[in-house]
Amino acid sequence: MGDEMITRKLPSNQEDMKDITEIDLQDYKDVDSIAFYQVPTNLGSGMSMESERSVRVHTCTDHKGVNFLHKLLHRLLEHKEVYSNVVNLLFHGIEWQTEGVQLLCSFLGPDSSVKQVEFQKNVFGTKSATALVPLSEMIQRNNTIRAIVFSDCRIGATGAKLLASALANNRGVEEFQLLDDSIGAKGAEELSKMIEVNYMLKLLVILDNSSIAAAPIFSAVLGRNRRLEVHIWGHCRDTRGGMNSCKIAEFQPGTGSLRIYNNINSTGLQRVACAMAWNTTVSTLDMSGVPLKSKWTKELRGVLERNRMLKTVKLTRCCLRDKAVVYIAAGLFKNNYLESLSLDGNRFGGGGLEHLLCPLSTFSPLQRQANIALKVLIFGGHQTNIGRYGITAILQMLETNQSLLKLSICDDVSLRPNDVVRIFTSLERNTTLRSLSLKGCRGVEGEVVLQTIMSMLQVNPWIEEIDLHETPLHVAGKTGEIYEKLGQNGSLVVPSDSLDLPLSAPTCCQVFLCGQELSGKSTLCSSMKHCMNSMKLPRMDEIRTSKAPIEQMAHSNENGMNIIFDGKTKLTMCSLGGTEESIALHDFMFAVHGGPRIFMVVSSLIGKPADKYPKSIDVVEQELIYWLKFIVSNSRRRVSHSFVPCVTIVLTHYDKVSHLAEGLQLIAATVQKLREDFCSYAEIYPTVFAVDSRSHVSVSKLTHHLRNTTKTILQQVPQVYEVCNDLVKYLHNWRLKNNKAVLRWSEFCEICQLSIPVLRLRSRHDNAEKLDTRRRAVAKSLHNLGEIIFFEELGVLIMNCEWFHQDILSQLGALKSIKTENSGFVRKQDLEKILQEKLCNQIQRSNWRAGSSLQSSDIINMLLKLELCYEQDPGNPNTLLLVPAMLEESKEGTQRWQLTMPECRYAGRHMECEDTHMFLTDDFFPRLQVHLHNKITCLGNQQGAVYNLEKNLIYTVINGVHVRVELGMKLGSSIDVLACSTRNVTDMVRLLHKLVIPTILNLSPSMTFKESIIRPSCVKYIIPQRFRATQLLPVKRIKQILLSLPAESMYDYQHTWSAIESNKRVILISGLDHARDLLSDDDFHEVLHRRYYDLQHLATELAVSPDSLQQSETIPESDAVDPSILGIAKGVEMVLQRLKRIEQGIQDLKEEIARLRYYEYHLVTELHRKMDYAINYSIQLEERKVPQLFYLVSLDNRSKKLVTRILPGMRSLRVHMCCEFRQEMHVLEDQVGCDLIQVDNQAVQSLLPYMSTFMKLLTFALKIGAHFIVGMGEMIPDLSRQVVHLLDSSVMYGATTSTLSLGALGAAAMYGKARSNSNQSGANGMGEDMKTARQWLVDFLKGQGILTGMDIAQRFGLWRIRYRDDGHIAWICRKHIVARADEIFELPL
Repeated sequence: MGDEMITRKLPSNQEDMKDITEIDLQDYKDVDSIAFYQVPTNLGSGMSMESERSVRVHTCTDHKGVNFLHKLLHRLLEHKEVYSNVVNLLFHGIEWQTEGVQLLCSFLGPDSSVKQVEFQKNVFGTKSATALVPLSEMIQRNNTIRAIVFSDCRIGATGAKLLASALANNRGVEEFQLLDDSIGAKGAEELSKMIEVNYMLKLLVILDNSSIAAAPIFSAVLGRNRRLEVHIWGHCRDTRGGMNSCKIAEFQPGTGSLRIYNNINSTGLQRVACAMAWNTTVSTLDMSGVPLKSKWTKELRGVLERNRMLKTVKLTRCCLRDKAVVYIAAGLFKNNYLESLSLDGNRFGGGGLEHLLCPLSTFSPLQRQANIALKVLIFGGHQTNIGRYGITAILQMLETNQSLLKLSICDDVSLRPNDVVRIFTSLERNTTLRSLSLKGCRGVEGEVVLQTIMSMLQVNPWIEEIDLHETPLHVAGKTGEIYEKLGQNGSLVVPSDSLDLPLSAPTCCQVFLCGQELSGKSTLCSSMKHCMNSMKLPRMDEIRTSKAPIEQMAHSNENGMNIIFDGKTKLTMCSLGGTEESIALHDFMFAVHGGPRIFMVVSSLIGKPADKYPKSIDVVEQELIYWLKFIVSNSRRRVSHSFVPCVTIVLTHYDKVSHLAEGLQLIAATVQKLREDFCSYAEIYPTVFAVDSRSHVSVSKLTHHLRNTTKTILQQVPQVYEVCNDLVKYLHNWRLKNNKAVLRWSEFCEICQLSIPVLRLRSRHDNAEKLDTRRRAVAKSLHNLGEIIFFEELGVLIMNCEWFHQDILSQLGALKSIKTENSGFVRKQDLEKILQEKLCNQIQRSNWRAGSSLQSSDIINMLLKLELCYEQDPGNPNTLLLVPAMLEESKEGTQRWQLTMPECRYAGRHMECEDTHMFLTDDFFPRLQVHLHNKITCLGNQQGAVYNLEKNLIYTVINGVHVRVELGMKLGSSIDVLACSTRNVTDMVRLLHKLVIPTILNLSPSMTFKESIIRPSCVKYIIPQRFRATQLLPVKRIKQILLSLPAESMYDYQHTWSAIESNKRVILISGLDHARDLLSDDDFHEVLHRRYYDLQHLATELAVSPDSLQQSETIPESDAVDPSILGIAKGVEMVLQRLKRIEQGIQDLKEEIARLRYYEYHLVTELHRKMDYAINYSIQLEERKVPQLFYLVSLDNRSKKLVTRILPGMRSLRVHMCCEFRQEMHVLEDQVGCDLIQVDNQAVQSLLPYMSTFMKLLTFALKIGAHFIVGMGEMIPDLSRQVVHLLDSSVMYGATTSTLSLGALGAAAMYGKARSNSNQSGANGMGEDMKTARQWLVDFLKGQGILTGMDIAQRFGLWRIRYRDDGHIAWICRKHIVARADEIFELPL
């Protein structure tokens, strides 16, 4: 139908009245909107189509009193199902009567389809709006209507009350509008009550004559956290004096924005503010342009303290003064959620601004920023007077704030150019601010301001935006350069994957003065510093007057560390020595860092300053030995072994003993002896400096030596990053300027950004992670140089290492007075309190900034990181701490085990450093106590339920095993680990080797420990350590003993312990212990397996092929055996195959030993039989004119050593021969032999095959305990280094049989390279080799004039005989001829 209007006039005469009910509405049954307009009677009733689905109905009462509206409503009610599409009803200008309201309420019943009902300028009765009563009852029952609108219906407070009560129980209406009405305060209160209980309402629009309705409604909406969109309108006068509609307030729940415009009284504003305290729906509060009083801001303070959802507050042009801003600042102190605050255009001054910025600033390194949530802050304006106090607060905030991203100072007229310069200068240290706006500020003018901004942008790439519009600098057209630089800071920089830092030699060195108390270290240090810094040596008259000032200088050193600059080289003088507690912590300085260093061992020639007689040579020597061992032990912890420490010995107080020249000569001789002893561990300068520490002339040579030594060392040590050398000088000057000894990581990054271009972030898009990695690498390099102590995980850098050691760590020794709990624990809170007091005392004594960044909690974290203490319950703030440095020795007399049961077994291991030039330093055992506790804790199974500590003692229970770890004697190098349990020895030893001993080795990686077994009785009765020295059995030694025994003797071998006596009193009687009880099953199996692996390996060396191993193990004795080395190897196959089966089926030690013994017996028998064949080889060719078994010995150092490797040019050799009696071959002790002057190439070619064969047979026999050549083992040299590539790890370490094996294989190695593979060496080739060796022997004997058998008997003590049973010929000694006369007969010589 479109916009076409269809009008149908209704008949007015009486006869047509019957037809009025017959009006056909079928044409309008599809409409969804019907608008009813009441018109005067003369216009008549009618209908028209406004659109395709909208009908406009004009209703009136005719002259007969018939109301068309009632008729039509009655019709709609009768055919309700026909008009089910109607959803919108509009009533305009209707004067409602009771009948009409009832018809409407009936039509809008529970099953109605109408969604929206709107009343415009309707009249609901003249008094009390009586027509609204049934309507309100209908609304209360109806659940289909979604929107209700009353526009200019003048329902007043009464109507508002009725509608509010209806909506309070309605759960269908979502939109309610009340326009152009005056509901008053009472009506508003009723609506607020409705809002408190109705949670379905989504939109509320009120246009009232008064603004008084806003406060109750908004307070209900905010107080109940209703997500209800509210718009409150009112009337206000325009500029011409007329009344216009204006918005008073609105709330958009979608964006969380609450905007209050105007016309709400102060009481209402306070009510709204109170409702926001616990509100969760408002995120933005905009009060711009609303005059506010301090009372309202007082309520806002409570909102800021409690509200957690408010993110933005805009209070622009609100006439706020200082008092109001103070309330806002107070709220910011407790607010951690507000992100944006706008206060521009107000009237507060510098005092209010100072309070406002206080929660955004810090005034001490110990203080934390109160508000870290605010990101945007805007203030300023023509009426804002920042003043002197305000600019100070701004600078403090910019220098210390770590959260603000945007700062805007708008249209300010109080800032001067100098103030602007200070603002931009402070931004050089700010790394968080991204945007700064000084729009319209008059103080932004001049060239100085421009240059300051450009300098700031050079070091601060984080600034992304600077707004200078409407400033004098912008008007002058000078801001283009600034914006160009901002664009460069925002450009992308190609990241570098490497550190890309150049290297150079370091320019800093540490000088450690090691010495006892009163040795003159401080005075010596001051004198060297004076000489190093002076341009020329002082005159003699100056020397006499400089003694007292030097001493005073030594005691008035504020920094606690002497720094000497020799050109570009920095020398740091550190003093080591003093009290026992102080010495125990000296090792910390070596544990945390390394770097180039020089050691000066300072020893006083007198005991005390008042003594007149010098120290004895023994005392001086012991003191020097202690410090040399101390230096070596600590230097090897971090420095490579290839770089030995440089040590200079200085003797002080020479002026008091200068007349005793003989004593100095003895000391010089002692030093020379120590140089020879420590030559591989320390580079000791040969010159000993005897000085008077107070005299500059006396120490001048020492100073010159120090300068030259420093240059040499700096050239030898590895290079460092070149930027480190720049930082060394800069950090030194910075520390002196700021008097700070501690830096946070953020402060170090700030220094790098401001002053070190290489470590500067060039662009805000630069790779920050790569730059952070570079900075950390440089910090670690400075740490390794010894310039700083860098705790990376804690983010702390100690600038003054000696201050940290003397003033912080040394306080641990003074904490022994703290009340301790059980087992020496202290409460963490008590320790923090005492450390904080001592830290404050240190700060007050020097300067509060020296350690101002350090707190007691930081110290405890450092102690935990350095493993100087541990927590009983990590993560619990009330946990107990144990600091081993506070422990004291036990006052108990006799030590006992906590486990006392008859079936207990005991085991002990003694770990002693093999190198006598090193010892366990004083910090070792405290760190072991902590490290072992942490390791047990990390097991996760609560295995260390008991862990008690005493000084130099650990007592713990792990898996039912009681373990005691005891430190050796003072300045010793050993640790005893004792175990007691009802378990067997194997379980206890396994636990020690799995947990305790590896922990000891990890803490001292540079030391090699020798493990010994402690006598079980000493462990049982906990015999004191001073008596255990004779009750130790090295593990290697007992294994060697077992390997040297035949198999049948291994299991029953017993070790004999000597008795312990003291003052002629027997403490522990002598006793015996089986080796199987001293060693664990693992160790005993290792010994047995080594025997087996040696056999297997030697079979491989004898070229046994895999095919031969698969043959039958039975070899009849009647079979002919090839008398070659290959034949001998084949004869051993039977034993090897059976041993392999034994290895797979071992059940226990006794069974394994029994089987090994059985087959070893057959192996030895077979070996002797094969040896006889080898001796009688080629008997038909030569008739045995000369002996067959000969060997060479070396005559160096007046002792005989078997030659296992023969090389051309060897001298001082002698040829010897063995007695060849079968199965009883041996060496003749008194044999003269024959000298071999020099070995030539021909001798090498002839003897190498024979020596290879002979050494293999000899090694094979000795490795299985068959010493068939008696006396040969004493002549075996240690050749393990030469042939270690020929053997696997199963070779015995240090055993005589092992060295023999290695020597034999060494002799065969050279020969093996010239020969083919083992499968190519048959019996014929071997026979030719042996024939060549015998021919050489015959020629050699002829050359020596030994032509007959009588000559051989005279030189070698051997006679030729023939066995009666088999007819074989041999050369034997006279003893065998006499003893075995019935088995042999002599042959003519």
